[in-house]
Amino acid sequence: MAHFVDRRQNPKDKSLGNRRRFIRRVRAVVKAAVDESVRRRGIADVDREEQVTIPTEGISEPSFHHAQKGGHRERVLTGNKTFRTGDHIRKPLDGAGGAGKAGSADGEGEDNFLFVLTRDEFLDIFFEDLELPDLVKRSLKEIRSTKPQRMGYSVTGSPANLSVMRTMRNAFGRRIALKRPKTRETRELLRRAAELEALATPTKAQRAELDALFQNIDRALRRRREIPFVDPLDVRYKHIVPFPEPSSNAVMFCLMDVSASMGEREKDLAKRFFVLLHMFLRRRYDKIDLVFIRHTQTASEVDEVAFFHSRETGGTVVSTALAQMQKVIDERYPASEWNIYAAQASDGENYGGDSAKCAEMLNGWLMRRCQYFAYIEIVEEKEAQLMHSEANGMELWRAYRTVAETWPNFAMKRIASPANIYPVFRELFAKKSEAQGNG
Repeated sequence: MAHFVDRRQNPKDKSLGNRRRFIRRVRAVVKAAVDESVRRRGIADVDREEQVTIPTEGISEPSFHHAQKGGHRERVLTGNKTFRTGDHIRKPLDGAGGAGKAGSADGEGEDNFLFVLTRDEFLDIFFEDLELPDLVKRSLKEIRSTKPQRMGYSVTGSPANLSVMRTMRNAFGRRIALKRPKTRETRELLRRAAELEALATPTKAQRAELDALFQNIDRALRRRREIPFVDPLDVRYKHIVPFPEPSSNAVMFCLMDVSASMGEREKDLAKRFFVLLHMFLRRRYDKIDLVFIRHTQTASEVDEVAFFHSRETGGTVVSTALAQMQKVIDERYPASEWNIYAAQASDGENYGGDSAKCAEMLNGWLMRRCQYFAYIEIVEEKEAQLMHSEANGMELWRAYRTVAETWPNFAMKRIASPANIYPVFRELFAKKSEAQGNG
């Protein structure tokens, strides 16, 4: 029988097993509290522990107790100096006596239960109904890179992979099995034959021995020629095969229009979505690199501070950002070693005729290397109310619609307020069963 010992440290000197059982028992209440907490605070602050308040009725267990009204009671309360056991007390009329203004109907009360979720527990509950789309999950399992690994021996191969030790061991075993005469034994026969030949007057027995020696030497030499020291059947090569090595590294490209039409409101909404996507990917990869590319009529790679806070003026040419992204991938992030994700935020404005070039670049090269590409168009709330169909939109939106129809790993949504970010994110990364149920 196998025995498993959980040696993980308990958080804050508390029983980890009891804590997990408690979370499972009140999971529905904790989930509702987490969702309310996410709506209350900014998404940028999600990555920290949270205190959630659980109503006492949410964690109470069924119990039997005497009714507070009605029935006969025989008890003496502490501190009583007037009555004794057996004395009869008249019941108070309805509405007479009872609890005061600050009391409860039954004279008792409990505060809500304050439960502190750790950062990992909070994120587990926060992301429990989110999942990468099936296409992306299959892509993660595909063989993107290989690593040479020894897989035994083979009878064919390159001379550089010759296994001398295994070859000599096979040859040694074959020589023993076939009883190949040893070199030392053959030399001893030749030495004895030379001694007998050196005699001037050998006796009859010595001549007979010499004849027998010649026969044995001839047989040994012939046997040694028939059984070679190393036979081609003995040769073994190190068998090396390319072993699949799934990539555990990811890079997330953040592309954003920083022209004059993108104000602080638009940048704030874009940042919230970028942060949420980065948190989601960080739970599924060992290492994540962030690349920030901002553009007006020209594009450049910048740090996070300049990406969100530096001001620029100029026109809007979206294709420059895609070209810069392609350049960075060629230089630092080959698709064979990295899982590439991209999130682009824009207000939908673009230079006339450039949108078709953007669609051509995505269809021709970028989408073949990206695991997922999310385009978020930030619009005004009044404008979002007027757009009842995703088929309507500006030139860039219509061009990207053709890309979304071709590539299942390309998604595009509109965001008008902070309240739209999480629902849009859920829709982009919803589980398949949930998406089908809603559809």
